[in-house]
Amino acid sequence: MEEVLKQLPKKAKDKHSENKKFFGKLKKKPPKNLDYLMQELHTEEFERTDCLECANCCKTTGPLFTNADVERIAKHFRLKPSQFIAQYLRVDEEDDYVLQQVPCTFLGADNYCSIYDVRPKACREFPHTDRKKFHQISNLTLKNVAICPAAFNIVEEMKQKLKL
Repeated sequence: MEEVLKQLPKKAKDKHSENKKFFGKLKKKPPKNLDYLMQELHTEEFERTDCLECANCCKTTGPLFTNADVERIAKHFRLKPSQFIAQYLRVDEEDDYVLQQVPCTFLGADNYCSIYDVRPKACREFPHTDRKKFHQISNLTLKNVAICPAAFNIVEEMKQKLKL
């Protein structure tokens, strides 16, 4: 996995313009079965990929925390939301709550998440490859293929299947 992660940013960069062009076509004319196809590709990929071997998303990026996330996680720690925010979060340029630092504070050395059952929505949904109306998040996906080997593989497989 280390070797895969080392090569991923370059592989993603090499495919960037091809992917951008592909997503442009996808946005203009999404196939009727796109959501079904994405669900299928996502499921197949995550039968092969073990996030616990990787955890690159937790090591290199931080999720956005919604107000509901803050409330839920603060309750988990028996903190007031304001205490949780002060201890773990900051407000970014877009006025969103994000982690004060990466790698994620809640990621253990074994790649397990210490707040897995109450983790933020962004973490639960990452890498967003099984999302409905997938064609609407192409900019996010272009970023995620450089972070997540599974997202990279799903996009490559999708290009093969759709041949736009």
